[in-house]
Amino acid sequence: MLLNGDCPESLEKEGVAEPPRENGLEEAEPGDETTGQEVIVIQDTGFSVKILVPGIEPFSLQVSPQEMVQEIHQVLMDREDTCHRTCFSLHLDGNMLDHFSELRSVEGLQEGSVLRVVEEPYTVREARIHVRHVRDLLKSLDPSDAFNGVDCNSLSFLSVFTDGDLGALGPSDSGKRKKGLEMDPIDCTPPEYILPGSRERPLCPLQPQNRDWKPLQCLKVLTMSGWNPPPGNRKMHGDLMYLFVITAEDRQVSITASTRGFYLNQSTAYHFNPKPASPRFLSHSLVELLNQISPTFKKNFAVLQKKRVQRHPFERIATPFQVYSWTAPQAEHAMDCVRAEDAYTSRLGYEEHIPGQTRDWNEELQTTRELPRKNLPERLLRERAIFKVHSDFTAAATRGAMAVIDGNVMAINPSEETKMQMFIWNNIFFSLGFDVRDHYKDFGGDVAAYVAPTNDLNGVRTYNVVDVEGLYTLGTVVVDYRGYRVTAQSIIPGILERDQEQSVIYGSIDFGKTVVSHPRYLELLERTSRPLKILRHRVLNDRDEEVELCSSVECKGIIGNDGRHYILDLLRTFPPDLNFLPVPGEELPEECTRAGFPRTHRHKLCCLRQELVDAFVEHRYLLFMKLAALQLMQQKASQLQTPSSLENGGPSSMESKPEDPPRMEAGSEEEGSSASGLAKVKELAETIAADDGTADPRSREVIRNACKAVGSISSTAFDIRFNPDIFSPGRWRHFPESPGSCQDEVRDQKQLLKDAAAFLLSCQIPGLVKDCTEHAVLPMDGATLAEVMRQRGINMRYLGKVLELVLRSPARQQLDHIYKIGIGELITRSAKHIFKTYLQGVELSGLSAAISHFLNCFLSSYPNPVAHLPADELVSKKRSKRRKNRPPGASDNTAWAVMTPQELWRNICQEAKNYFDFSLECETVDQAVETYGLQKITLLREISLKTGIQVLLKEYSFDSRHKPTFTEEDVLNIFPVVKHVNPKASDAFHFFQSGQAKVQQGFLKEGCELINEALNLFNNVYGAMHVETCACLRLLARLHYIMGDYAEALSNQQKAVLMSERVMGIEHPNTIQEYMHLALYCFASSQLSTSLSLLYRARYLMLLVFGEDHPEMALLDNNIGLVLHGVMEYDLSLRFLENALAVSTKYHGPKALKVALSHHLVARVYESKAEFRSALQHEKEGYTIYKTQLGEDHEKTKESSEYLKCLTQQAVALQRTMNEIYRNGSSANIPPLKFTAPSLASVLEQLNVINGILFIPLSQKDLENLKAEVARRHQLQEASRNRDKAEEPMATEPEPEPEPSGGPEDLGSEPQAAKDPSPSVQG
Repeated sequence: MLLNGDCPESLEKEGVAEPPRENGLEEAEPGDETTGQEVIVIQDTGFSVKILVPGIEPFSLQVSPQEMVQEIHQVLMDREDTCHRTCFSLHLDGNMLDHFSELRSVEGLQEGSVLRVVEEPYTVREARIHVRHVRDLLKSLDPSDAFNGVDCNSLSFLSVFTDGDLGALGPSDSGKRKKGLEMDPIDCTPPEYILPGSRERPLCPLQPQNRDWKPLQCLKVLTMSGWNPPPGNRKMHGDLMYLFVITAEDRQVSITASTRGFYLNQSTAYHFNPKPASPRFLSHSLVELLNQISPTFKKNFAVLQKKRVQRHPFERIATPFQVYSWTAPQAEHAMDCVRAEDAYTSRLGYEEHIPGQTRDWNEELQTTRELPRKNLPERLLRERAIFKVHSDFTAAATRGAMAVIDGNVMAINPSEETKMQMFIWNNIFFSLGFDVRDHYKDFGGDVAAYVAPTNDLNGVRTYNVVDVEGLYTLGTVVVDYRGYRVTAQSIIPGILERDQEQSVIYGSIDFGKTVVSHPRYLELLERTSRPLKILRHRVLNDRDEEVELCSSVECKGIIGNDGRHYILDLLRTFPPDLNFLPVPGEELPEECTRAGFPRTHRHKLCCLRQELVDAFVEHRYLLFMKLAALQLMQQKASQLQTPSSLENGGPSSMESKPEDPPRMEAGSEEEGSSASGLAKVKELAETIAADDGTADPRSREVIRNACKAVGSISSTAFDIRFNPDIFSPGRWRHFPESPGSCQDEVRDQKQLLKDAAAFLLSCQIPGLVKDCTEHAVLPMDGATLAEVMRQRGINMRYLGKVLELVLRSPARQQLDHIYKIGIGELITRSAKHIFKTYLQGVELSGLSAAISHFLNCFLSSYPNPVAHLPADELVSKKRSKRRKNRPPGASDNTAWAVMTPQELWRNICQEAKNYFDFSLECETVDQAVETYGLQKITLLREISLKTGIQVLLKEYSFDSRHKPTFTEEDVLNIFPVVKHVNPKASDAFHFFQSGQAKVQQGFLKEGCELINEALNLFNNVYGAMHVETCACLRLLARLHYIMGDYAEALSNQQKAVLMSERVMGIEHPNTIQEYMHLALYCFASSQLSTSLSLLYRARYLMLLVFGEDHPEMALLDNNIGLVLHGVMEYDLSLRFLENALAVSTKYHGPKALKVALSHHLVARVYESKAEFRSALQHEKEGYTIYKTQLGEDHEKTKESSEYLKCLTQQAVALQRTMNEIYRNGSSANIPPLKFTAPSLASVLEQLNVINGILFIPLSQKDLENLKAEVARRHQLQEASRNRDKAEEPMATEPEPEPEPSGGPEDLGSEPQAAKDPSPSVQG
């Protein structure tokens, strides 16, 4: 069993094996003994220790052996009663424990040991940490850091809708609720703007004001005193620093921090007197001192800490990467000593409190990669270190890049013009995305220089995933800020002292004029060539010498002073995309020319995505298997007829085969025979690959033909690789061993690239549109659409093609949401391109004016917005001389001020045509909104997220023709948009996948255990907050719910929602999904009002992000309608259910089973209202659909017909009663009519059905059959897998996904796996 590369060979062997699995490494089978043992290592049992703290009661604390002593410190600094202590050590039996030792290594530490907290003397560093900590405690409920995008804080609003912690409802409490439930009137009417059909899309509810945010004021001011630092004679008395405080009662005091603690001194603002003041009270903690001198502080601080501790930990843990909010309320700017100090110290290169001041990023990044990885604990440690360093590096690089663009960093070549400048800050190298020394002249100049960094980053990401020992990449982060692109890289040791010409020993620094190679690099890169499908090839340099490479020619190899082999400039790791690279004299396949390719793009660095390469290879592999199977069967058949005919007739018929592979695959023969054929081919291919001479020549011929037909580079095994340089500008030739076949090989390599380009157009794009039509993927905004395209290897530049295909699709109606999202994405991306160059001409003082002007031109209906130039431009006569150190490329430029809406929209349409080859039919924003059914608020969200704009949270009147929408006060900030590598937790991911597979096979318990294990491992590697952890929690919650454990489901899903809000964004489509799941579990736990408010929140977010007309909205409205039905709000319920019916009918067609279900739900509400005619009408519609789709005998059809009978009886009874009343007037004796309010159980059952949750009512026999079937499949997979492991695998077929078990109920709802559009789950 291989778990993430025990040895480099694992990569060699299984590189090509299976594109669907992470970089071809074997997945851990949950049953493997090894996994079992490795996991035990992690779960050391915890024990509890007693903690003695001065001044409070002793308490006990649960710890685990592999925690560090430091983690107990953290816990104490967070606890309500000990949070004011920072400078202390822990003693066991009088011996001080080392901060960084693991608990299991501490002698004598066991269950029930007593740890004593001992106050330590302060140093300047410790005193600073203490003040910083106190300030953090005072600010702990203040969201300003999250709005400002600082220190990895981000927003979460779940608690506003759940009134605190969901798990906190104890059994007694929920018992109370259950009893009064049926009767309790809950206010269910949503705000007007949430109701179906409302046109209004307000912005303010996006960030509701949280009650806790109005912080209790404990102090007016806490700041460093102007008397710092202490003079020499005071230093010798132990003074460390001085603080100045104004208490809430307006008392001004000066405080000394000394080695022994804090006390008041007698200094004033103008007079220095360090002597202690009365009361002479020395306290080791600043909080205790402030408690003494200010009663308000004492009272409010206690309340504040209580509130802080009550918040869910996920609301306050830092996220691994910064998430920025595109809106923020108006906040008052408060005094804050630590913030002020930070801005002037650490922001300019003095890193916080790290020994040795700045961090050597390169050394940290590379050392973590070198950590051992033989077994699970080692790999966990290694992956945790890699992840931590990467998130720290990303944060530092982002800060540095902003400092560079804001002009706060001195260039290392200050005499050159601004575009050419390079910077070093905090041991990170920064360069700007401009074409400096005509490097990219042949590739598209500045445009190429702008895309090269992201291509390079993709290359770095890929090589990191392959993870070959001995091959190193640079830490790389790409930051887009204020219209500039900055690349931040870690620095190769010694690179700055030498000339680049001397240091490059592999590759080329001038795009292939001079090329060098190096045996060690070839050896290292050879190991990556199989997983990355890169062909080892030769190129000619300008002296016509041939040089062998195993990467594209721009890729450079440099050996650093530390002796490590680095590769950099990985911008052409993947093969070129010929659809966008016209090459004179080369014809593209017909699929491409038909679609109008090749098109000239603005740069020549267009590459295919890795996902596409993998999909293409997998597609070719299936083709290879089918071809070989067909030929084997033909051989068999001909052998049966006459053994001799094969010799003459055989080969000639073979020759004609390879010409036309695609037609072959379409007419795949009857499945039964082909399956056995494929198994034979597999065996045969392995025998030949093993090359032990057992295979007969005829079978070799079969494999050789199949290899040739699919373009494999080897004739004995399936192996497809691309030559990344075959179409580079310049003179490349490929030299194989025998000169004769040289031309053929070059031709084949070119053909392969052309086929890949055609494959994208003929398979991937239609496949995407088909998935969207079937609603197998449900993008909801631009980002999720982009994600779905990228998963299929489709670059964003094909967006126009995707939209054209959607327009031509016969199911155009069902793709309406995709079309809208696509058009919105096309418009905002085009606007982003224009905005980028627009911003480069703006100097800092005009930034908010320029951005608000751009937004007015882009979104406002006001015909002629006027830009406000910053005032000083208009007054100042004496312009200062041009400063040397301006932001790059800025001149005294006010060209931005003359832009008009007409001009901007003209440019957007032109950009859409040039870049995406799509013709937009609109000249103004209002036309665009009208023609394509877009929403302005959605466009504002999309452009803000793409460019980093933050706007004020208020209601904007976009459609006013009398005044512009935005003023400069509305633009609050501009944030960087950061791209970086995301290191993965591979073991955890394998556990997660195995767990998912188990669940799909119906083994819920085992699946649950595996996924719990995955959750532990994710936490171990990523810390508490991460996208993948979020997916894990969601699945766990779902499993617990299915297994009937509602409390556990609630607690897990609550974490999933909080995490999704914090890590992905409060209105990310994933968050909307999580809200819906949580609402269901709340309903099941009888928290009805909470359930409704969560569903309303989800609906509001969806309206904001997309609008009403989306297939997912049908599900949401069905949920809301059902819950309202359950609380007897019938009229309101009908509004939602009827909207859901309309949307379902549009997106699934009037004959779909979903629509039948919708009709049934509506009928039930009419029944409860006693409007039987309408109820009958709807149920009949549903019945007709079931009958036509499923036939008379299906249980759904029978159920429906039963219900129809029941409705008819009720209707008749009602009619009788009415007649009775008419006849006898008021004296009629009427049997009371039974109108049933729906039971909550029946509502819950319907909720489960529409949400695709099946409590499978299988009989015991069914279960046995199912398990037997699963076991049979499993054995087959095992057998094939063991065979693969025995010899070098040619490749293994991707396994068919086991269908989720479930009876016919599946028809009412898709299995969840298909419905969850979360990118993270499907990885």
